[in-house]
Amino acid sequence: MFLRRAVVASKRLASTMVPSPTPMEDAMRAKLTEALQPTTLEIHNDSHLHSHHKAMQGVTSKEGESVVVTSEKFKEARMQPARHRMVYALLKDELAQEGGIHALQLKTRTPEEEERQKQKEQAE
Repeated sequence: MFLRRAVVASKRLASTMVPSPTPMEDAMRAKLTEALQPTTLEIHNDSHLHSHHKAMQGVTSKEGESVVVTSEKFKEARMQPARHRMVYALLKDELAQEGGIHALQLKTRTPEEEERQKQKEQAE
């Protein structure tokens, strides 16, 4: 169990410190970090999962991202749709620009919700 926690902690640290392979991911990380001051921020590029879709033929916005963010700021917006609107508002430029993000999957939690999730996973 300790090893699993250490791995999760190291992934979190790495996800906030290591430059990504794409400028889009770096811009997302900077905006989300500045505005939400997250305790957890994980951004995963899922573009390869969408590139073969017929709807993506000829589309220049090729990046798909999965984001997990834990922040005290989400206590203000209790419902998931409100939290997601907060994130969409922060990333509106990246979503709108040519060659930007075409898909964004979000998991938004408060620190307490994250702790409950960890406890649930440990019990399983």
